[in-house]
Amino acid sequence: MELDGRVAVVTGGTRGVGAGIARAFLAAGAEVVVCARRPPDAPVEHQGRKAEFMAVDLRESGAVQEFFHSVAAAYGRLDTLVNNAGGSPYRPLDEGGPERHARVVELNLLAPLTASLAARPRLRAAHGSIVMIGSVSATRPSPGTAAYGAAKAGLEGLARSMAVEWAPEVRVNTLQLGMVRTELSHLHYGDADGLAAVARTVPLGRLAEPSDVGEAAVFLASPRAAYVSGATLLVHGGGERPAFLDAATANHPEGNRT
Repeated sequence: MELDGRVAVVTGGTRGVGAGIARAFLAAGAEVVVCARRPPDAPVEHQGRKAEFMAVDLRESGAVQEFFHSVAAAYGRLDTLVNNAGGSPYRPLDEGGPERHARVVELNLLAPLTASLAARPRLRAAHGSIVMIGSVSATRPSPGTAAYGAAKAGLEGLARSMAVEWAPEVRVNTLQLGMVRTELSHLHYGDADGLAAVARTVPLGRLAEPSDVGEAAVFLASPRAAYVSGATLLVHGGGERPAFLDAATANHPEGNRT
């Protein structure tokens, strides 16, 4: 229970990756507040301990300020902010117009900035930390989600600058995620066979689970990471298997055992 007595906010924490992060913080002993525009279908909980839900639109700066006032009033402190809310549907770059791309950037880059600015006074008082939830799309081509990839690249840059400006009171780090299995995975990867095919492209042989992300976020928020700031931690199972490995295996079935 290494986060016992601490308070964490997880944005977009009502389902998928965010819910996995919230459960990991609950398991570590923290009090957890999850926020989103709409309440979850079921409480986010771990072994009887529940995260509190508060509704907020992270794109509205006034509402975000009021949200963090409410958290401070209810709990008296704030130790960790996990900026998880984000995402983008697959769509070619030339479809949807600039307004759609602006909304993607607003959600994935500007909303975390807004939340971080509003949370900073409480985090500073607690010598707390911010964990940005990034994506491998930040560092590799992202066809179909180009604006999302650009926003996530900006998010990593923002985190590094925050880590310098807000030190030593607030640590800021990023988790760069690969593919994660959630209740919406079928929208991206198809049925069970499609998921299995995608999993085979990952060196560790599987997609991440939300709990994998949660454990990494707890580490960055914990005393074990007290000297870690401005860092990007890759949570992607080794990335992607290079295509030449399949060809090499086909030509040398015994593999390279040296």
